[in-house]
Amino acid sequence: MRLLEREPELAALGEAASAAVAGRGSVLLVHGEAGIGKSSLVSVLRDQPPPGCRVLVGACDALSTPRTLGPLRDLTPHVGARLGDALRAGDREGIFTALLEELASTPGTVLVIEDAHWSDEASLDAVRFVARRIDALPTVLVLTYRDDELDRGHPLARLLGDLGTQVRHLPLRRLSAAGVGELTAHHGLDPDRVFALTDGNPYFVSELVSAADAGDPAHVPRTVVDAVTARLRRLAPLVQEQVEQLAVVPSAIRPPELARLVPGGPGVLSAAEEAGLLTVRPDAVQFRHELTRRAIVDALSASRRIDLNARVLEMLLDLGADPGRIVAHAAEAGDVDAIARWAPQAAREAALSGAHRQAAVHYVAALAHADRYQPAQRTELLEGYAIEAYMIGQGPESVESQMEVVRLRREQPDISALGASLRWLSRFQWLAGDRAAAVAAGREASDVLAGSDDRGLLAMALSNEAQLAMLAHELPRTIELAARAAALAREAGEPRALSHALNNLGTAHMLQNRDEGMAELLEAADIAVVNDFMDDAARAHVNLVWSLLDQFRLELAERFLDPALELSERAEVVGLWIYQQVERGRLHLARAQWDEAVASARRQTGSLPQLYCVALMVIGTAGVRRGDPDGESTLEEASRVAERLGELQRTGPAAAARAEAALLRGDRAAVRTIALPMYDEAVRLQDANLQAELASLLRRAGEYVEPPEGDHPFAVQARGEWRRAAELWRAAGAPYHEAAALAESPDDGDLIDALAILDRIGAVPLARRIRADLRDRGVRSIPRGPSSPTRRNPAGLTGRQVDVLRLLAEGHTNAEIADRLVLSVRTVDTHVAAVLAKLSVASRQEAARLAPEVLAQSQ
Repeated sequence: MRLLEREPELAALGEAASAAVAGRGSVLLVHGEAGIGKSSLVSVLRDQPPPGCRVLVGACDALSTPRTLGPLRDLTPHVGARLGDALRAGDREGIFTALLEELASTPGTVLVIEDAHWSDEASLDAVRFVARRIDALPTVLVLTYRDDELDRGHPLARLLGDLGTQVRHLPLRRLSAAGVGELTAHHGLDPDRVFALTDGNPYFVSELVSAADAGDPAHVPRTVVDAVTARLRRLAPLVQEQVEQLAVVPSAIRPPELARLVPGGPGVLSAAEEAGLLTVRPDAVQFRHELTRRAIVDALSASRRIDLNARVLEMLLDLGADPGRIVAHAAEAGDVDAIARWAPQAAREAALSGAHRQAAVHYVAALAHADRYQPAQRTELLEGYAIEAYMIGQGPESVESQMEVVRLRREQPDISALGASLRWLSRFQWLAGDRAAAVAAGREASDVLAGSDDRGLLAMALSNEAQLAMLAHELPRTIELAARAAALAREAGEPRALSHALNNLGTAHMLQNRDEGMAELLEAADIAVVNDFMDDAARAHVNLVWSLLDQFRLELAERFLDPALELSERAEVVGLWIYQQVERGRLHLARAQWDEAVASARRQTGSLPQLYCVALMVIGTAGVRRGDPDGESTLEEASRVAERLGELQRTGPAAAARAEAALLRGDRAAVRTIALPMYDEAVRLQDANLQAELASLLRRAGEYVEPPEGDHPFAVQARGEWRRAAELWRAAGAPYHEAAALAESPDDGDLIDALAILDRIGAVPLARRIRADLRDRGVRSIPRGPSSPTRRNPAGLTGRQVDVLRLLAEGHTNAEIADRLVLSVRTVDTHVAAVLAKLSVASRQEAARLAPEVLAQSQ
């Protein structure tokens, strides 16, 4: 049996036991709240005694009248006859003397008194007797107790005061989020939600897991309800009513609220506080655990819950509380009028503050009573929900709602509102993978708004069309529309439209490999951040990093990616944050960090079709390059998704990846069949980066086509300048491509250098082809390479992953590991995810446990 996150406590017990074997006794106090794991720690101690020790355990019971000497009587079957006889006789002095002799006669005894807070006075006297003589005994005396059961008058509190400083405290901590994740793994539970509910209390976590296994994860487990309500029912009826009233408030109750809900103030709650149900502070009252509160609520009848929530709602309305809280209690009280009145305001305030998930929930609450609103209000609510659904990555929901918005707008006279809604619909449809519908809605939006007096809305509509053109790589049209939109936006003083237009203009320039686009994208992001348009800021960063990755300016891409990810997380721009995760996968792929690339991409395979397509390309390309038999089939699926999307930014890279796979298996005809049509399309649409990559692949397949001008490494390689290309790839930090360029050399030494790179990064297929070329040239001293990656490292960890595992096992956080290895925290996050996947473990603790063996095999 292994306890989670109790290594320090077990180590302390082990050290004390070793000292006891050597004749040096000690007292250890293991304490914490109910459910913190004291008994579990004792169980491990009993089942796995420290070397050379015996473990004696006596328990105190939660009886109204405790058993006299109960914990010592539990020892009778395991001790000598003298102590057993003394206990049966009940001779106090004889018991103390026999206990002392028993402990002195056997070196290395661990004596545990469990739940000492329920102990009788006689047992506590025996503990005091032993503790005062512990230095001369070969014994560890361990007391476990609940902190929340002790007040200054409790007998155990007096005993601990008598012991003074001659003890060692082992307070048990709640589980971390990672520990909760390990306990909930494979049980169908959301670990973040479980951690939030339980605050890491091990007992509550285990009860939720048990409830989930029993098929009822939605409710507080019956065992928890029984335990909490038993404590509640021991209180006076009036106090019970007051606790139940507070239980329907899922937050800390401030003094003005408490004064309304509990006449008499916090003083009347002292019994509930002493029972461990509440925490009372000068500034607030709240429940010790969220599950404690929920257990009490679950035990209430429906009618009682409604009445209690109605009282809270009345109080909140009188105090002018936060609309979100008002809506929550209105829903619990069934007050539809209050929901209809306050939910729209709660949604708008949440959206303005960047709490998009909460905003969506409030819009749903309002729309559940759509008949309460006039058509114009109902339309605004639907559009608000559609926008928030888009912000949190719920593409289908946003399209469905926005289509209804447009239908309603057509029945209303406001053409500006109709044009704005069509523009939103266009954006949502593109994200859902329906480009044709998006183009049609975008064109109609511009046409409608051309007749409007609102020049800012027209600027946004034109910028939306520019965006669609840019995504289709129609760069001259993009630049024309975006420049026009930017001019209109400046004239109208519309920062959002200006940011949007600069975003598209800058991206188009970056796609033309013009660095002026970088300044335009950064300006677009700055304008968006200043005006709190966080989705636009995130999109500018996405486009900047994507373009830099296309150009293989990897260091610069990472420099912008890390802060962009933090910005998107903080602002809850989930859809674009997922884009950035895929960008991280592309970055790892370019650096030949196969496992990290796959780990980043695999998380997004259930995302929007555009991201799903790119994620498949990353996974498939990594597989093909290191010889995974599923690599090509993954790329075929990516190609099918790309064809459905119908944009060069997806179809082009998918074709390049498939052509590379065909080249690695030696099928030059397939390379030409796949790459030539897409090369022509890249030329037509002026995609120089894609044109360069395809030209390079075609040259290696024996087909020369004109590469673009410039210093893109693929373009240089396509012109046959393999050595300069290799140097450019090395400078970019792309070892796989460096080796592929060296492989074109007529010099045997360059091919051997390429082999060294490929063997190091585990790129088996290309290394195999180079070895075959060297044999054909008659070279005899060909490096064999690693005979078996698993022989060198059975877990298949890369050198960097070994470094990460070593530091992880030493207890370092990801931030500390990043500092030690001179990496970004995001990169370390990905390394850790890859390590856990390779070791087939769910937590850092499990990885640390396996680390000594894995690291020993990796020497």
